[in-house]
Amino acid sequence: MTTPEMARPTGRMRAARLVLVAVGVLGLGLGAYVMFDTVALRRLPGVVLWLGAAIVLHDAVISPLVFALGVLTRRAGHRVAGSIIVTVQAAIVVGSLMTLIVLPAVVAQGLEPKNPTILPLDYALNLGLFWLTLAVASVAVSAWFYLRTRRANQRPSRTQS
Repeated sequence: MTTPEMARPTGRMRAARLVLVAVGVLGLGLGAYVMFDTVALRRLPGVVLWLGAAIVLHDAVISPLVFALGVLTRRAGHRVAGSIIVTVQAAIVVGSLMTLIVLPAVVAQGLEPKNPTILPLDYALNLGLFWLTLAVASVAVSAWFYLRTRRANQRPSRTQS
């Protein structure tokens, strides 16, 4: 249960939030400037379509999936350390975002572009390897957290007499 004192942000928290909002707004402004400066006007509808599809994919697929996995891992929380849960959730979010970034290249490669040098890599294979690497890293970090927690729980506690 939170008290009004706990819910009220401190001066440092407020300042940090303002800095983060300012950096975010500056980043959006820079991105908009670069987009309008480098993307031909006739290609903007395609960019808007891609952004819209990314938002729908995020809100309709990725967010519910991450939420559901979060609920499942939280239910296992009494058996699994919180650091392991956070590691798995972070891996899912990072992998989902990378998939969102790479998926247009995978789809475009399937359309057989007129110029094969535009999409020279096997993006689907690279995405699969990324997920595999992410899974291995997550298992390694989770194992490290598990072993560290287990070792800490096995140490005899010092009691003062």
